Amino acid sequence: MLCAVLLCASPAFAQDVSLTSRDGAIEIEGTLLSYDGEFYRVDTIYGPLTLDGEGVTCAGPGCPDLDAFIAEATFSGTRFIGDVLLPALIQSFATQNQFSVTREVQDDAHSTFILSDAERVRARFALRSSSTAEGYADLIADAADIAMVLREPNHDELGLAASTSPSPLARNKRARVLALDGLIAMTAPDQPVKSLTLEELSKVFQGEIRSWSDLGGVETEIVALAPPENTGIHEALLSRIITPFGRGSLQAEQSFPDPDDLADAVARDASSIGLGTLSTVGNAVPMRLKGACGFEQEASVTSLRTEDYPLTLPLMLYTPPRRLPLILREFLAFTRSPAADLVIRRTGYVDQAITESAFGELGDRLAHAIANVSAEAPLVELQRLVETLRNRTRLSTTFRFESGVRLDVQSSENIARLAQALETGRFDGRSLVFVGFSDGQGPSGPNKELALRRAALVLDQVREAAGIANFDQIEVAADAFGEVLPMACDDIAWGRSLNRRVEVWIE
Repeated sequence: MLCAVLLCASPAFAQDVSLTSRDGAIEIEGTLLSYDGEFYRVDTIYGPLTLDGEGVTCAGPGCPDLDAFIAEATFSGTRFIGDVLLPALIQSFATQNQFSVTREVQDDAHSTFILSDAERVRARFALRSSSTAEGYADLIADAADIAMVLREPNHDELGLAASTSPSPLARNKRARVLALDGLIAMTAPDQPVKSLTLEELSKVFQGEIRSWSDLGGVETEIVALAPPENTGIHEALLSRIITPFGRGSLQAEQSFPDPDDLADAVARDASSIGLGTLSTVGNAVPMRLKGACGFEQEASVTSLRTEDYPLTLPLMLYTPPRRLPLILREFLAFTRSPAADLVIRRTGYVDQAITESAFGELGDRLAHAIANVSAEAPLVELQRLVETLRNRTRLSTTFRFESGVRLDVQSSENIARLAQALETGRFDGRSLVFVGFSDGQGPSGPNKELALRRAALVLDQVREAAGIANFDQIEVAADAFGEVLPMACDDIAWGRSLNRRVEVWIE
């Protein structure tokens, strides 16, 4: 829980204070609830008030020792973030800011990072590694300040937070995407079956498909391997692969607590299939996901950054709706920096650095679009797309929607990333066009109108977020092409979801 050391809102700390403005004109009395090194939070007759410490003087038994303040924060949630990634980011942040770091390990799941400068201890970051569900539970109970999670809060968690928590949750609004990974099915290198549909994958891990011959392979019994229950990855696999097809639990012949052991077991046995992540695939081979129309998606650095792979897994920090201490806000800002991107890559995950790819790399997408020209996706519109984009490159920053015009969590993070790049002048002197695409359901006219509305919405949000960018130096516009350049098959829900997107093309 956030507090100054020995200054938490306990009976010993909750004492009367009097805060007086520097000119003496205003005086606020009440019970000090917290002090974060910059701001006082006081329970007054007017309700809780937050006051800038620079503008007031404090008198009374509850006043903190300003020279001894230590920022404390507790991170709780999935081991997938807490075991390696977050410690590496904390260490890099400390090095960049010339802090020394000491790690105190309580047990396998609990440790504390102590950040000090030449004078004294400045911060203590406590880590509790468990699961995504535990992270949200601790955040809701105010037993943690930041949750380490692999998904957004579910319906039950949102309801519980709204009814009982001093720190209510809000989907998308409090999420900070640290890094990306991909949920995958993996096989041995000598397994001839290289792709399958999500429904086939779901049936394999429900015991409904038991032989590789049912997937186009040889007559061999399938050996299904998976991570154990009560882990963040198991929970993510269940919600993304099993639940969408109306099934209840994930079944496997054997579970492996160590993902490296799972990948090794799969790589050794051509009859096996495992569920895991791209970051832990080892010597096994990731399977591609396919649809009936012939499109196949594979997990790669590029497809995860652009969210073109349907099982992209965002590794997130979920924050409370309250002001965090300065050093913690600085750490969160650091997680979007090039130095943090380097740490993320070194720990085996995919960072969100903005990269560019040439129009010629459209390859199969453009060929598929040409082969499927129809009255709803006419050739003339495809020709206009080629003319508009052929001299541009595509940014890896892509925006997708959960429903209507509501961005998903990775896309919300992309708003901040792109805005930051614009503010630093990275794209000064260049032209950016936000291009909307739709799925192929319904008439092409309304689809194109919706795609253009989404593109304009994203453009407006980026402009608003890039408050100090010099837009006199940057040309920006919105355009749309509806369903003429699909990413995936429209006959499946996840394919339609991939097709509803806004891309950014730059010249």
